[in-house]
Amino acid sequence: MIRADGLTKDYGARRAIENLTFEARQGEVVGFLGPNGAGKTTTMRILTGYLPPTYGAAKVAGFDIISESLEVRRRVGYLPETVPLYPDMVVFDYLKFMADLRHLPNAEDMVFEALEMVGMEERAEGYISALSKGMRQRIGLAQALLHKPEVLILDEPTIGLDPAQVVEVRNLIRDIGKERTVLLSTHILSEAQSLCDRVLIINKGHIVAEDSPENLQARLVGAERSILRVKGDADELAPKIAAIAGVQNVKTQVDGALEFQFAPGVDIRPEVARITVNAGYDLLELRPVGMSLEEIFLELTRDTVTPFVPRTPAARRCETATNASRPKKER
Repeated sequence: MIRADGLTKDYGARRAIENLTFEARQGEVVGFLGPNGAGKTTTMRILTGYLPPTYGAAKVAGFDIISESLEVRRRVGYLPETVPLYPDMVVFDYLKFMADLRHLPNAEDMVFEALEMVGMEERAEGYISALSKGMRQRIGLAQALLHKPEVLILDEPTIGLDPAQVVEVRNLIRDIGKERTVLLSTHILSEAQSLCDRVLIINKGHIVAEDSPENLQARLVGAERSILRVKGDADELAPKIAAIAGVQNVKTQVDGALEFQFAPGVDIRPEVARITVNAGYDLLELRPVGMSLEEIFLELTRDTVTPFVPRTPAARRCETATNASRPKKER
């Protein structure tokens, strides 16, 4: 439902994104991750028709974003990071106004349905200016869902929501993603890991990784990891686990549990369990441990982090003195 081919966008001399090629299929939730300034929002604006690309092409719901821009907009629901609302309007009137702009039939029914989806029916007659930031976010999401779009593009959809609202919105996105295409950006990496079928990690305008969170873990770690927890001191058990064929890097954690690695594709946990029990230990826990999406993200984008070094007062005084000694240009 979304297919980008070589998308490139220049802002003057600065290139925001370069040669982005990816797709998001129907019934799939795709996460768009990257540091601030990596090009996520620029890409979303291009896909929704807000910005033209400098080079490249893309199709959304089968329509070209340039030559068939209006058809794309009819089929896309878009929630920008900063929700554009009219604070002096009543919630229902705002959504009805948005429905009329889209020439939706049975507009009032569709407004009530959208409000019900985001849990804001009780605020339908309230002014937008009286809503909290989280509630305004939900009204923005209702606006994006009004016309039951085939493709939903969400820029930080849970920002500003309280924990209960976050759970509700995540469940809503999961339900929508069963039938439609959802592309969302988020800085909450655990959110992407729990919500997304695939993730795209963008760094300095380039896609540096694209896969499911599970496959990214396997590719970067190169081995499976498991935690073994027993009752009592596990120091004497560690050599027995290390002697199992394929086991490597057995180490004792601070809490006394054993962590070990083994080659991917071969599950040796049954053998570990047998040896543990035969050695007279009570087995409390044996579970796999994956590389978190946060670790993957940092691994793939670590070169973008430039530590901020504040200038000392002496350095600022020296800079001021240097600037004052320079000859002024004649106008």
